[in-house]
Amino acid sequence: MVSVPDPRPSGGVTRRIERMTTKTNMETFVSLSKRRGFVFQSSEIYGGIGGFWDYGPLGVEMKNNIKRSWWRYMVQERDDVVGIETSIIMNPRVWEASGHVGTFADPMVDCKSCKHRFRTDDLTQAGKLPDDKGPDGQATIKCPDCGGELTESRMFNLMFQTYVGPVQDDASVAYLRPETAQGMFVNFDNVLTTMRRKLPFGIAQIGRSFRNEITPGNFIFRDREFEQMEMEYFVIPGEDEKAHDEWIDARMRWWTDVLGVRKENLQIREHSKEELSHYSKRTVDIEYDFPFGGFSEIEGIANRTDFDLQAHTKVSGKKLEYYDQENDKHIVPYVIEPAMGIDRCFLTTMIDSYAEEEVKGPDGRSDKRTVLRLAPQIAPIKVAILPLSRNEQLVPPARKVWDMLRTHFMTQYDDAQAIGRRYRRQDEIGTPLCVTIDFDTLEDQAVTIRERDEMTQIRVPIANLAETLREKLPGCYTG
Repeated sequence: MVSVPDPRPSGGVTRRIERMTTKTNMETFVSLSKRRGFVFQSSEIYGGIGGFWDYGPLGVEMKNNIKRSWWRYMVQERDDVVGIETSIIMNPRVWEASGHVGTFADPMVDCKSCKHRFRTDDLTQAGKLPDDKGPDGQATIKCPDCGGELTESRMFNLMFQTYVGPVQDDASVAYLRPETAQGMFVNFDNVLTTMRRKLPFGIAQIGRSFRNEITPGNFIFRDREFEQMEMEYFVIPGEDEKAHDEWIDARMRWWTDVLGVRKENLQIREHSKEELSHYSKRTVDIEYDFPFGGFSEIEGIANRTDFDLQAHTKVSGKKLEYYDQENDKHIVPYVIEPAMGIDRCFLTTMIDSYAEEEVKGPDGRSDKRTVLRLAPQIAPIKVAILPLSRNEQLVPPARKVWDMLRTHFMTQYDDAQAIGRRYRRQDEIGTPLCVTIDFDTLEDQAVTIRERDEMTQIRVPIANLAETLREKLPGCYTG
């Protein structure tokens, strides 16, 4: 337990914060997400649809902040990476060349009784495929839901199929992309020529992808429609292993140093030879310790060798290679790929920042608060403007402060209910700072800045407010 000063606008008191380390289940985050406008079930009024989600007013802000943070780290702050945006629907031959048409599938089983469908690997990893023997001496695999008999495992292609044009026949078949990577590979020569790049260099992209998952679940962890942030880093063969190690370190630093995810909740897992993708020389996953099942992947960093460029060269007939002027030879680069889903990142940062605390006032009475200690860069609201009350004298200066700040920060104005209740609402959505306008403001033209994590407060002249907030929220100030 720690003591921290938390003076209210009406005077100074000392409040005590008792950190609680209770284990939180997923229902907590699903409830918080809907109640506070982060994430809603898609088509909810019609009963929803599995694997699809809508992001609410706070959710879309936080999601955009994650994307901006990634783009800044991966593109803006580097001189060897450029961005691109490619189409969701591509020529179907792209997916034949990449191997997705033939190999992008998961093993699945069905229950003969309740008709529920499961990924075979999920049941195996969860230890739900028992070893007990039936009368014939064979293992009997039972449904984890009803205990019924399961079918034999069979492969299920995960790509969504659609049609292009007015006639639905084999010639018009197309697919919703299952990843953004192939759009960068097929544009390798376009980017190389127009941007005049030398190896090593990268192409980055943020965009939607679609996978017809057998069993979507765990809230937004496994979806059928999701957004990816991927980068293909092209290197000279022989320099790929060093580059791979460097990108593993760089990506881990982004999670810890930029997003503020706690190191003890992360781990790096090396793929075994048996689980490597057909294109991969080596793959490493960054994993997070989730409440629903322990450590699970949140980002993969793969050495894809020259598989993709060679495959598209073979199928398209267009050479995708780099001319090395120094050695006077043509090279097909190797590729290092950091790839992640925004939705899993969103879930990770929400879970990792979540805390429940008992806050004791000077009278000894306890008050429970829920707080998201989000990094300011990704918090949906940076500054909340809170007049002490709806008193007609306080509203005009409060609105004036709001008008001044909203051009520089994403803000929220809130004057409903008691000031303590409003602080709690802002804590629960992760707002780093609250600005309170009280009756003293009418005399001294100053306001109170209240900090989220330790609930400390300082008094600042309105004339210095924007600059003070800028110092307290580095990277969050605009214009």
